[in-house]
Amino acid sequence: MQTLIDILSQPAILVALIALIGLMAQKKNMSDTVKGTTKTFVGFLVISAGAGILESALVPFGAMFEQAFNVTGVVPNNEAIVALALSEYGTNTALIMFFGMVVNILIARFTRFKYIFLTGHHTLYLAAMLAVIMAVAGFDTIGLIAAGSVALGIVMTLSPAILQPFMRQLTGNDNVALGHFSAVGYAASALVGKLFKGSKENSTENINFPKGLGFLRDSTVSIALTMVVMYVIVALFAGPTYIEAELSGGTNFLVFSLIQAGSFAAGVFIILSGVRLVLSEIVPAFKGISTKLVPNAKPALDVPIIYPYAPNAVLIGFFASFLGGIFSMVIMIFTGGVIILPGVVPHFFTGAAAGVFGNATGGFKGSVVGSFVNGVIISFLPVFLMPVLGDLGFANTTFSDADFGVSGIFFGSLANYAGPIAITISLIVILALMAIPVKKKKAETK
Repeated sequence: MQTLIDILSQPAILVALIALIGLMAQKKNMSDTVKGTTKTFVGFLVISAGAGILESALVPFGAMFEQAFNVTGVVPNNEAIVALALSEYGTNTALIMFFGMVVNILIARFTRFKYIFLTGHHTLYLAAMLAVIMAVAGFDTIGLIAAGSVALGIVMTLSPAILQPFMRQLTGNDNVALGHFSAVGYAASALVGKLFKGSKENSTENINFPKGLGFLRDSTVSIALTMVVMYVIVALFAGPTYIEAELSGGTNFLVFSLIQAGSFAAGVFIILSGVRLVLSEIVPAFKGISTKLVPNAKPALDVPIIYPYAPNAVLIGFFASFLGGIFSMVIMIFTGGVIILPGVVPHFFTGAAAGVFGNATGGFKGSVVGSFVNGVIISFLPVFLMPVLGDLGFANTTFSDADFGVSGIFFGSLANYAGPIAITISLIVILALMAIPVKKKKAETK
């Protein structure tokens, strides 16, 4: 069972297998098949390496921020809460993950929702959350796995579907979808961006820098310098004693801050390189899947695939989302109750994407305001999610991204009100609605 979890939760292996199947379905020669599969595998490892560097640079920043401004509370972090869930629900999580992926493929095959979700680690995280919620609801083992699998397959399908209109606008084609469980936040950012009637002229990528600041047009340079300023300011507030004793291992606190800021920029650079490598291979390979198994299927890939479309918006989105988190935290402090601290990692990955979508629909203003709204959303959703997670809701961390909150609150509330019956009925109704061929009906009425 652990082997199954290990395989399915590794996007590099999962997507490489998909590429291999797709290339074989197209009857490509051995050379092209080996090349396409290997480059897809390596490309995802490059993306993972960049994400790892980013997270290692952001974690100390979060600790410095808490120390600098003397705040304590719940820090949303998917990896931390899933680690706790797997200790008790590991077997159920693995089975829900496996059968949920089967349900996703079946939905793509037999309905108009042609999205195959390929972000393995996010699938694992949602499977873990659903295992907890279905257990709290009172399902027996078989019912728990069945209900959790269907729920997972539905969310894996609907999450990319919600965003696809904005993905088409962003990429200029309909070849690829976004597979990242924060679609609600991204869609909200894109809708907010529409209020500003964005255009290419006011895009974040067309910011007019004075001649002397022309170097800021290079996204790697602008990201590095911006993060240096941000790290140094927070480091000065946190103080050298804390940083050198708790974080840097004795290295001077300013030197440590400079290295972390530079590492952050390096992580972004590596991610962008990996994205280009993967997209050049996975989309052509996926045509084999579309043709043979699921006609017109679209691969839903991890969130870094959209970062190259607006590198400036990535950084702007992070800052604006983080500010939204701080704003939300202040409101929670004054209103009492649970305080959700702005987790730097979720605010970077989701805020960056929200910035890209907001920029696509509303330019610079859309990027800023849309990402701020995303920051508020991922701050308040955990407040309502925690009560439906049973004993896990009392942990010092919780799920961070928007779709975890929305789906968890939905299924958890049903569980609290009417238990397994309400969840079972809701799943049947949702599947029935998804099976309705809306597009054909529209065509007939014209």
